Amino acid sequence: MVERSSSEDFGANSWLVEEMYERYRDEPETLSAAWRDFFSDYMPVGSPKTDPTGELVRLVTENLDTDSKTGIKSSEGSAKSVSQVKQSVEVSKPAVAQTSDTKLPVVQTPIESVVPEPLRGVFAVIAANMQASLEVPTATSVRQVPAKLLEVNRKVINGYRGRSGESKVSFTHLIGYAIVRAIADSAPSMKHVFSVDDQGKPQIQKFTHVNMGLAVDVDKGNGQRSLVVPVLRNADTLDFFGFLLAYEDIIRKVRANKLGLEDFKGANISLTNPGTIGTQQSVPRLMVGQGVIVGVGSIDYPAEFQGSDQRTLGRLGVSKVVTITSTYDHRIIQGAESGRFLKYVHELLIGEHNFYADVFSSLGVPYQAVQWREDSNSLDSEDALLEKQMQIATLIRVHRVRGHLIADLDPLHWRAPEMPRELDPATYGLTLWDLDREFLTGGVGGVSRSTLGELLGVLRDAYCRTIGVEYMHIHSTEEQRWIQERFEGHGVGEHIVDQHRVLERLNAAEAFERFLATKYVGTKRFGLEGAESLIPMLDVILSSSADNNMHSAVIGAMHRGRLNVLANIMNKDLEEIFEEFEDHIDPSSVQGSGDVKYHLGSVGVFASPKGGSLPIELSANPSHLETVGPIVLGMVRSAQDRIDPPLSYNVLPLLLHGDAAFAGQGIVAEAFAMSDTSGYRVGGTVHIIVNNQIGFTTSPQYARSSKYPSDVAKTVQAPIFHVNGDDPEACVRVANLAFEYRQRFHKDVVIDMICYRRHGHNEGDDPSYTQPLMYKAIAERRSVRKLYVETLVKRGDITLDQAEQALTDYQGKLQGALDAARAAKPAPMKVPPPPKPIGVVPHVETGVERLTLDEIFNHLSAYPPDFSAHPKLVRQFALRAQLYSSQQDVDWATAEALAFGSLVIEGTPVRLMGEDARRGTFSQRHSTLVDYNNEERWVPIDTLPNSKARFWVYDSLLSEYAALGFEYGYSHSNTEALVMWEAQFGDFVNGAQIVIDQYIVAAEDKWGQQNGLVMLLPHGYEGQGPEHSSARLERFLQMCAEDNIQVCYPTTAAQYFHMLRRQVRRDFR
Repeated sequence: MVERSSSEDFGANSWLVEEMYERYRDEPETLSAAWRDFFSDYMPVGSPKTDPTGELVRLVTENLDTDSKTGIKSSEGSAKSVSQVKQSVEVSKPAVAQTSDTKLPVVQTPIESVVPEPLRGVFAVIAANMQASLEVPTATSVRQVPAKLLEVNRKVINGYRGRSGESKVSFTHLIGYAIVRAIADSAPSMKHVFSVDDQGKPQIQKFTHVNMGLAVDVDKGNGQRSLVVPVLRNADTLDFFGFLLAYEDIIRKVRANKLGLEDFKGANISLTNPGTIGTQQSVPRLMVGQGVIVGVGSIDYPAEFQGSDQRTLGRLGVSKVVTITSTYDHRIIQGAESGRFLKYVHELLIGEHNFYADVFSSLGVPYQAVQWREDSNSLDSEDALLEKQMQIATLIRVHRVRGHLIADLDPLHWRAPEMPRELDPATYGLTLWDLDREFLTGGVGGVSRSTLGELLGVLRDAYCRTIGVEYMHIHSTEEQRWIQERFEGHGVGEHIVDQHRVLERLNAAEAFERFLATKYVGTKRFGLEGAESLIPMLDVILSSSADNNMHSAVIGAMHRGRLNVLANIMNKDLEEIFEEFEDHIDPSSVQGSGDVKYHLGSVGVFASPKGGSLPIELSANPSHLETVGPIVLGMVRSAQDRIDPPLSYNVLPLLLHGDAAFAGQGIVAEAFAMSDTSGYRVGGTVHIIVNNQIGFTTSPQYARSSKYPSDVAKTVQAPIFHVNGDDPEACVRVANLAFEYRQRFHKDVVIDMICYRRHGHNEGDDPSYTQPLMYKAIAERRSVRKLYVETLVKRGDITLDQAEQALTDYQGKLQGALDAARAAKPAPMKVPPPPKPIGVVPHVETGVERLTLDEIFNHLSAYPPDFSAHPKLVRQFALRAQLYSSQQDVDWATAEALAFGSLVIEGTPVRLMGEDARRGTFSQRHSTLVDYNNEERWVPIDTLPNSKARFWVYDSLLSEYAALGFEYGYSHSNTEALVMWEAQFGDFVNGAQIVIDQYIVAAEDKWGQQNGLVMLLPHGYEGQGPEHSSARLERFLQMCAEDNIQVCYPTTAAQYFHMLRRQVRRDFR
């Protein structure tokens, strides 16, 4: 059997071995199996086998024989006897002036009698180790390192980790890792160890890896402390994150008294940090079995500056310093090697060799590390100070404009962060030495002056964390200041986030998707996984709407996550959703047409946590992306036109977009272009882009030419809030801000929620073919719910049991709905017979009394007395009046005006939109008259006496696609109105073909939605070529089926008059 000595492999921890051995003898059951095995053949210190000469014991106990009374050693040559001591003690006379007549008494102070106690056990071993260390010929190198950059970058790291709920990184972590890096990269000899062979000949052990012993002070109770030195093995193979985890694991074991046998063996270097108790410099003892021990002193200003005014130190550019010592075995390590080692540590701690960049990268800190630069401050130059003050103003503006470029927005962190030069203070001649200098701030953060470090902290917190905002493109100073007040220093934090509500919504969002994925494996559902924060965002916007007594809200959503929205926002019955997955389809229902589940619309009432209620509607839409946008806007405008007071903007439009579609579909730009025009204004739309950074298989760099998909929104000066989708509290805050902005300024606002798509485009798709690196990062990413639970638990806001119980409750609700759906399985269906054709449409009365027509006609040209009509129009109106009074045929424009006028008198609203609709493409309509002198407008039909409804006519933007979609939505929500869209020329209708194909001719069959929209397609042979002479009638005739549309080709003005009136008099809708 191989004998194992107490000193072998354990070095400075050998005292602990002796202590554990005592426990082994007295209470072996309290030790782990590894320790019991170790001690089974162990020989303690001083035993005949471990110390045959008794030298160790002699070193510790020699000369300990004492006089029992005096406590003074009596061994020969070692100490004086008591009597000798007494004889040698002379009490000095005090140095006081004395007269010859006065003598002070001589006071004799007795020597305190102390009885020495022999060192035993652990303390004897420690003493023996110290005595043995005297045999190691050591030398010590000392280097003072500026700690400025170390402090600054540690603050950046801990700021990020603190916001993420992670533990702090200590100075010792960073310095210890720098020591490991220095040995591995520059000074491999520092990990070598001296030893002797069996014949006592010297030799060197060249270790491959750095095994760092960490000196940890342990409070043993009863006022006693001891030092253990557990070993962090193979430290040079770890990046900083791995080093941090290994280091903290060792410390946890120490605090919990769970260190094992292997934790103490094999150190070849040691790190001790007496600086934690204020020691400036230390030359620790080097134990046998190690090549070097590094001591780290306190981090403080040099002694000569301690107590100085902090502002003065800042102006002077005085840095705190840390003293690092390298005590090494001079038998195998030379002074030059130790000096180079400390020099490399110095270089690392001031940022050379990418030290901090690598630390930031390994920790996932999405910012660039602060870099070391020499101070450029001139104490005597007022001009230099003024120049820096000017640069401060530039730096503030740049952060407001470009701060989002370095914000922590991507939850995947799979791209290396970059620091644009314009956001780097060094670009403006500002260095880390300016961080402690005071400058004027212009009120940023609510103060007039602050240090550059404090100012940068406010700006980075405002614009560079998990929220980035673009707003400086807005021309309105009022809007800019409104946003600044809510971001710079305090604004975002003013929104109190209901954490339990956020978690409850995240639970619902994730559980719904997981439940469907488990119960219906492979079924297409376009799940929301990776973007679950959308549900809390919608929840808070609609809750705010309800609590602010909004009339209603209309939502337009893309296919991704639509089922989740139906279940968790629209509160569609879960059992009904599961019945659709079970193929329990009512043949008379919308689903019976064969359309997919994620196209369906819904109507419901949203209830806020405070008790408010809000009618909500989710518009049905096809797979043609973004077509639903203008349709929702039309639905909203229709509702707003019927609410008193008009234009109160009390109906909220809420549009959900995909990133690729938002940037790629031109209808988005068309919808923005119409957002602030009189005919389309809805008082602002809240847009949420679910930016999962991919479009089917297309990466962003191929899907757009701009950095963000949201850039198109800048055309209308909409503020854009970018937010990290894995920070649900930030998502909720920007959702609140977006709603407040819309309510305050009645303008569009965009939220760009950057997230990811956990699966492929659909659940059967494999995205790793085209984005392997992204999906490796996604596979390693925990869900947003789990991350949020972890954050709440770390902050102490909830317990893990509470979080999991909420999830379990919702899963039980889902399972109950599924069980009910499966239990209610219907009988086999029979294919129903086709519906009977409507046949000839019943006749309706469309005539109008002549007296009414005369009143309408007379009003058409009876403009106000102070109104100056165009001279040409005066002549045209005179000819029109002559033709009408002779009771001959009226022209088409007059017949149209009479139809419109009769309808508004009867109480039917009329809305006409189109390119050049007010005047008419052929200068025939003149529904809106423009004063020849001041361009004031007058709409005769809208001012008819005795009218009971409004007449609206507007010139639309130069668009067919979005413009027709808007009118479709308007007509959908107002079944009583005559809603018309007129093409400039009928041929141009093909620009809106998607709306025609997917909505106008198919919506009734797909979704049960009828619509009374009228498309006016003027055309004729007037010498303008083939693109102005056809309304493409053959296409409409091909689309006619099952009485879905009427294609009318009137040949007289009278037919046109009756056709318009018949459209709203027939009882279809």
